[in-house]
Amino acid sequence: MKFKFITLNLWEGGLLLDNALEFLKKENANIVNLQETFNEKDETLEKRYRSGAIIKKELHYLCDFFSPTFLDIRIPEKLNQGNLVLSRHPIIKTDTIFYDVPYGNLTVNNNDYSFNPRNLQHVNIRTGDTELNVFNTQGIWGFDGNDNERRIEMSRIIVKEIKGKQNVILAGDFNVHPDTITIGNIEKYLKNVFCNELKTTFNMKRKAKSGGFANSVVDMVFISKNIKVFDHYCPDVDVSDHLPLICSFEV
Repeated sequence: MKFKFITLNLWEGGLLLDNALEFLKKENANIVNLQETFNEKDETLEKRYRSGAIIKKELHYLCDFFSPTFLDIRIPEKLNQGNLVLSRHPIIKTDTIFYDVPYGNLTVNNNDYSFNPRNLQHVNIRTGDTELNVFNTQGIWGFDGNDNERRIEMSRIIVKEIKGKQNVILAGDFNVHPDTITIGNIEKYLKNVFCNELKTTFNMKRKAKSGGFANSVVDMVFISKNIKVFDHYCPDVDVSDHLPLICSFEV
């Protein structure tokens, strides 16, 4: 079974949603992991707060699973922001695992998002006779991409969830550098598809305005060693403050 996979941090629900829609339509992936997504259905709301529902409808995805991470209280509507998996194949089982902070309100002090809830999505997707274990996450935030106790514990939780499972795809915005103990813990069990190939996964056209440790690789894709990669790339497209990662796999 061959299929295309994309992971993308949408940037506050989709500040460049029209660009992202055009890009996703063109790529036409079987499975998409999205972070920083809203999934509201109320058509009176701004489009980015309906980004998940809009993408699913316009790109004709069969199945989706949205995991609210926190209630975004910066906006008048106070809406759930979270992670979303879209699939052209049946999703047969879902789960959401929070790291060290449970679901709750977004809190920001002096531009510090460190102690907000973050979660790991897990969906079982059936593709023909094969079952995939797809994981989607946005990792614990920080002012840099270095190891700390909470990030290392995050990696232990991830390893606990992936360990012993077959046909694993783990992807998202990990908010941490690849050359850390945090990522090294994951690489003991899964292959890092873009290992040492990228200089940054941020869109530098936008990142200079949004702050953070811009010249960094924080978006990653990991797979079980039995999954064959026959194409992978990170296009320089203006669809978010992050760049998408695109992979073509065979199981």
